[in-house]
Amino acid sequence: MFDSHLFYKKRLSSHIKNLSRYLRYIFNGHIAFAMFFFISATAYYYQQWLANLPANFPTAIIIGIVFGLIVSYSPIRTLLQEPDLVFLIPAEKQMKDYFRNSLIYSFVIQLYLVLLFAAALAPLYFATIPEREGSMYFTTLAMLLLWKVANLLANWWMLRVREPSIRRIDLLTRTILNVVIFYFMIVGNMLMTVITVSLFIVVLIYDFWYSSKQAGILWDVLIEKDNNRMQSFYRIANMFAEVPHLKNRVKRRSWLVTLIVKGIPFSKEATYAYLYRISYVRSGDYVGMYIRLVIIGGIFIWIMPNSWMKILFGLLFLYLSTFQMMSLYQHHRTNIWLDIYPVSEPLKRDAVLSIIRQLGVIQSVLFSLLFLFLGDWLGFVIMLIVGVTFTIIFTQGYIRSKFQQTSNI
Repeated sequence: MFDSHLFYKKRLSSHIKNLSRYLRYIFNGHIAFAMFFFISATAYYYQQWLANLPANFPTAIIIGIVFGLIVSYSPIRTLLQEPDLVFLIPAEKQMKDYFRNSLIYSFVIQLYLVLLFAAALAPLYFATIPEREGSMYFTTLAMLLLWKVANLLANWWMLRVREPSIRRIDLLTRTILNVVIFYFMIVGNMLMTVITVSLFIVVLIYDFWYSSKQAGILWDVLIEKDNNRMQSFYRIANMFAEVPHLKNRVKRRSWLVTLIVKGIPFSKEATYAYLYRISYVRSGDYVGMYIRLVIIGGIFIWIMPNSWMKILFGLLFLYLSTFQMMSLYQHHRTNIWLDIYPVSEPLKRDAVLSIIRQLGVIQSVLFSLLFLFLGDWLGFVIMLIVGVTFTIIFTQGYIRSKFQQTSNI
């Protein structure tokens, strides 16, 4: 007799061991220090910002949007794997306990996001809506947890629907309703809250009815979505350790490739420079990560009131960018054809260091120009000098030594 509950416990245990192995590398000393500085500085300036908020600040709109998006984002972690398409489909009718446990696990692991944003937005709520009783916010939090469960169920039901367009329309509809519900709860309009809640319940009932008309569980869809989420985690972990499970994604980006390979000479010494520039652009990871860190760093530089804190945040995100790009050195580690290149290993190391150094200098210039746009000439000069100096020292010192250690293994 197949026990799906026991099978899920074994699958979950294996999954947690796999995650914990990589999380140890992700949250190493460097990242822990950066996160501590980031959280401490953000909390300090957040309190200062709250003290000077205008009376007409759109608190209800912001909290409504954030809470609505949090409950709408409710992916289901089934932990299914590709071999299950062969071995578990015959036992589909006995998988009820397995999928019930999947829903519970999905809810539990997403609680951190709910509690994190609830705690972060609480000071904003009490600073701008002081006349409202504090119990109203806690009532909203209870509603948040309940609505998280409801959206998880709705997502699970809609995963029985083959057409992606129907799933997207349903998700968009529920997201809009979720945002409106929490907006009306924050402003205290109970009549409109009841109306929008009733509309959401109608959508929920329709999702259940529509999914019950479907043929059965879409195993391939569940496995694909779970694999995509694990690959996203592996891409993050690959920045800190070698991940054999990672499947590299390749994108053409021909116009960008043409742009970055201009000026590279057609010579043996430039082999790795050409290869790793193309790898950086065409891989599905590096460009997007670099752009995101530049944008987020620019936002913090923009909103920080103190020039020295702006510079510190600029250096923090410059450090994060250069540190994350170190994984480019191992990008072709499983490609045996590189071993027959008649090119020495130091040229490979120098090519990757050159790319990281150039990206760091570009980021330093962009951050410096932001100071210039804000009219801070002194900050512009300091950010440019400190940023470029840090990039050169960090790449030629720490990163070069790490690459040499890797080459000697």
